[in-house]
Amino acid sequence: MNTNVNNNKVSTIKSWRESYSVFAKPRVIGMIFLGFAAGLPFLLVFSTLSAWLRDEGVTRTTIGFFSWVGITYSIKVFWAPVVDRVPIPWLTARLGKRRSWMLLAQIVIAGGLLGMAGSDPHTQLAIIAIYALIVAFGSATQDITIDAYRIEAVDDQFQGAMAATYVFGYRLALLVAGAGSFYLAEGQSWNFAYVTMAALMSIGIVTTLAITEPEHEHSASAEKVEKQLEATLGLDKQKSFAEGTGRWFVDAVVSPFVEFFERNGRMALIILLLIATYKMSDITMGVMANPFYIDLGFTLKEIANVAKIFGFFMSIAGAALGGVFVVRYGIKRPLMVGAILIILTNLLFVWLAISEPNIISLAIVISADNLSGGFATSAFIAYLSSLTNRAYTATQYALFSSLMTLPAKFMGGFSGIIVDAAGYAYFFLYAGLLGIPALLLIIYILNQQDISLK
Repeated sequence: MNTNVNNNKVSTIKSWRESYSVFAKPRVIGMIFLGFAAGLPFLLVFSTLSAWLRDEGVTRTTIGFFSWVGITYSIKVFWAPVVDRVPIPWLTARLGKRRSWMLLAQIVIAGGLLGMAGSDPHTQLAIIAIYALIVAFGSATQDITIDAYRIEAVDDQFQGAMAATYVFGYRLALLVAGAGSFYLAEGQSWNFAYVTMAALMSIGIVTTLAITEPEHEHSASAEKVEKQLEATLGLDKQKSFAEGTGRWFVDAVVSPFVEFFERNGRMALIILLLIATYKMSDITMGVMANPFYIDLGFTLKEIANVAKIFGFFMSIAGAALGGVFVVRYGIKRPLMVGAILIILTNLLFVWLAISEPNIISLAIVISADNLSGGFATSAFIAYLSSLTNRAYTATQYALFSSLMTLPAKFMGGFSGIIVDAAGYAYFFLYAGLLGIPALLLIIYILNQQDISLK
């Protein structure tokens, strides 16, 4: 069974020079700036906002409630169908459906950040919470549109490279929104820092205006599914406003999920299970990483220096390498290599836990972890992109990205219990073993695809 539905067959390129040349493509380069726009608001409604509120004397309990703003990112699949199907008056006709929603989201983010900057945390906490929710909603909407644009803008074989440049821009934005905001707040004020961050959203706005709208392909399979559902539910003939609304809901909301299951048949649940487990090992391990470094006796400065210097550059290198491998070898082998690397890096953490800690060992482990994480991310994003039908790009990818993190975050909640009961070495061994189901699922899926092609 072939699970690649974009009709953009992933071809392999023999030359390494040709593989690396993909990073010179304008749309691949443009993803750096879109990645920056996507990453900038994320910390500004999470850890950076928490630091601002605590610095102003807000209680920890109240700060904890602010973290609920992050739920917005996990439920974006509920309004992704609107982004997929509903045009924005005047704007969509001039920019296209992806760029129009992208621009609107970026304007909402900038406006929300300015609102936060103009509010006083001592007397207007509720107002700051509302503006933070607006920023998070705009940011999640921007994520939907950027993901859809990335998938539609290039063929599947270049999705790894698009993911790599996106990660690079995203990581830069995290540095700016994290450390950069702290420096600005120290030198001026938190309000000034947030005004500056709002101004930096202009990078995304300019990029959105500069790029071209991707082609939106007609999908016969999607049209067939929609007509079948309409006929089954008696909505194939629009007789009233209510029936017309019902038909829109079926086409925009129900059809993307039905189409995915109909296209993939009995493999659909296996694929969704792979999506839910692929990052489980990595995310579960990450919950206890910083406490582990601290408990080993490393200072906060040592952890920050190694994580920022080695972690940042190795993550970018891993993402770029993953993108090149997808171009050269297709999606299958890099996806499997990424899963193996995630498991092996957890074993390095076991080694660090049972050996005498030193800064060199810490640098080796963090470097390996970020390298493998970047590689796996590029391969996995390319795989998820290949699963979407471009008639429902935003909706289906929003489903995949939500499913990718929610189970892993749930499992990560038990990390502290395991560490307290068994110690760090056994915890990292456990985290590594969590990667085996994903590896076995990859092997099974690829074998089924090979059988179906014979």
